[in-house]
Order: sequence, then structure tokens, then C-alpha cells
Amino acid sequence: MNFLAIVGRVFLAFVLQVGRFSIFTGRAVSHMVRPPFYPRLIARQMVEIGYYSLPVVGLTTLFSGMVLALQSHTGFARFSAEGAVATVVVISLTRELGPVLAGLMVAGRIGAAMAAEIGTMRVTEQIDALSTLSTNPFKYLVAPRLIAGVTMLPLLVLVGDIIGVFGGYVIGTTKLGFNPATYIARTAEFLQVLDVVSGLIKAAVFGFVIALMGCYHGYHSRGGAQGVGAATTNAVVSASILILILNYMITELFFAQ
Repeated sequence: MNFLAIVGRVFLAFVLQVGRFSIFTGRAVSHMVRPPFYPRLIARQMVEIGYYSLPVVGLTTLFSGMVLALQSHTGFARFSAEGAVATVVVISLTRELGPVLAGLMVAGRIGAAMAAEIGTMRVTEQIDALSTLSTNPFKYLVAPRLIAGVTMLPLLVLVGDIIGVFGGYVIGTTKLGFNPATYIARTAEFLQVLDVVSGLIKAAVFGFVIALMGCYHGYHSRGGAQGVGAATTNAVVSASILILILNYMITELFFAQ
């Protein structure tokens, strides 16, 4: 009976967490699309997510494109198929590496910052003060971050794709001996609109997940500084795991035969 009681407590705790998260998500999405809006707060979050995350995303995709060009050339050289390097670099970056790497980098930077900021407001009762002043915390804190995440991460990924392809181009033309015009032609020849669009859709979903996880864990943090630290860790870990899971699901949706 003790074992059954433990299993029951675990199951009830899991159901409680799922229900609380579902209610939070529903309320957050509803406030994203219903007025009033706070343009100044949305613009501030866009700058925080987009502009200030650009250096880390750019460096990540740049060196990923370089490494991808080197590794693919090494592998294809065994089959005398070195000409496919440019195609592999651009398709891999636009479909997979660009959205996933950008999502993980932004999750580590922005997701943690959101959870820490909102968690600190929760433990210092600032969120309760907002409610007392007739300001909806979801409208004031959560909705601007979700809107900014959904809109800015695709732009980050688009810029990251360009930088990553450029990194592969630099390595291909300077180190691997490709003709610049031929490399660009092979890059454009096999790239399809669906490759870019699928990556941008992934980025929008990842941006929503990152902002949602940061806001959710920060909003429900408890226990002072220790609780804020736990919320920050949980936000980054949960967002990273969901990014990898959703990446597979969206890829299956677009490219499964």
C-alpha cells in the first residue's frame, strides 16, 4: 500500500503540473492576441531578444558553417563527391542547425534572464503589487515576451543562416580550393524555399517555447533566492529539451515521406 501511495502522489503531482502549465499557456496565448497591448514593453523585449542576442547567434552559426564545410569535405572526399559540400552546408544550416543552435543559445541567454527577472518579482511580491494596481501580470509581463520571442527569433535565424553559409563559403574558397562562383552556384542551385521556410517556422515555435518556459518558471517560483535559481535552471533545461523534441516533430511534419 505504501508503494501505491507513492505512485499515486507522483501521478497526482504530474497531473497538477500539466494542468497548471496548460492553464498558464492558455492564459498567456489569449493575452497575446487581445488588447490592450504595451508597445513600449514589446519593443524593449524585441531589442533584448533580437539585437542583444545577435552576436552570440552570429558567432555560433559562423563557426558551425565553417566546421560543417570542413567535416563534409572530409567525408565526401572518400567518395569523390566534394562538389556536394556547398549544398550540404546550406541545407543543413537552413533546415536544422540554424534554428536549433539559435534556439539553444537564446534559451541559455534569454530564457534564464526572463525566469530570473519574473522570479525575482514574484518572491519580492512585485507581481502581487501589479494585481493590486489593476494591472494584469500576464498582459504586462508575459504577453510582451511571448510576442517578442515569436517575432524576433525567426529574424535571428535568418541572419544566422546567412552568416553560417558565409562561413562555409569562406572555408570552401580559401581552404578547400573551391571556385567562388561555382560554390555560390551550387549553394543556390539546390536550396528550396521550403528549406528556409521550415527553418523560420521552427524558429517562431522555438521563440514561443523559450519565452513561455522563462515566464512560466519565473511566475511560479517560490522560496527566495534559492527558488529563483531553481526556476532559472528549470527554464533553460525545459526549453532546451522542448526545442529538441519539437525540432524532430516539425521536421517529421515537413519532410517525412
